[in-house]
Amino acid sequence: MEKYLYLSATPEALIASMLPPEDFGSYLAVGTEKRSRGQAIFFEVDIEKMKDLLPMDYIDSRCVIINNRPKRSVYISIYRVLENIPLEALKNLYLVTDDGMVLELKQGVYQENENELELHLYQELMPVTPRIASSLSPKEFLTYMTGQVEHIRLPKLFFVELSLNGLATDPINGKADNLPYPNIEHLRDCLIGLKYEPQKIKKTVIRFFQGDFLFRTCKNGFFIGDKDNLLFYPFPSIEELESKYFKWWKSASIISFK
Repeated sequence: MEKYLYLSATPEALIASMLPPEDFGSYLAVGTEKRSRGQAIFFEVDIEKMKDLLPMDYIDSRCVIINNRPKRSVYISIYRVLENIPLEALKNLYLVTDDGMVLELKQGVYQENENELELHLYQELMPVTPRIASSLSPKEFLTYMTGQVEHIRLPKLFFVELSLNGLATDPINGKADNLPYPNIEHLRDCLIGLKYEPQKIKKTVIRFFQGDFLFRTCKNGFFIGDKDNLLFYPFPSIEELESKYFKWWKSASIISFK
């Protein structure tokens, strides 16, 4: 039976499994007894491109069928996982709602608007989780966080850009009624500081992210990379979400009581 390799972002871990991506996502979110609920975000990793870096004997010995049940998860690593995975080994990205609905995102081409004057809000997902307001575009932000500019920098970063709506261009008067973020006035203050203090390029909005990420706040997609490379996983348009991915979108739009 085929073996799969997954990079989980929530929390960060490298996991081998005999379950294909959709079944694995459902397992992560609701378990086997359907008694727990929890959002999940993970990549499928090309196991063939990782064989020289993996304990394949251990994986083969653990990923076996017992009582007609495939092995669901074998944890390979839970520390400094992302930095040790080559970007070229990353396959599709999967977003799982807390009731087990799975959305597959494929890599796309990110088209950056060179004339863009909007401010940005980024939720870092792995290996760190602050929420950052910034004047930098996604590509610039990734280069800044993983390059040689910052004294404290990351080898790789996985993050998502969040919607700001009117606050992106007018943080003073822009409407924020439909933005489901805690402490909107603090967010507004951070954005005002960025807009009127050009020497500042980022401000921390939330130091440590706790709880589930609201998928409906995704502005354009997910980004992962290092100082030299960027991979982009575009998020579907509202039209696609309301038609092609309606069941997932309906699940993602409901706030559950856990």
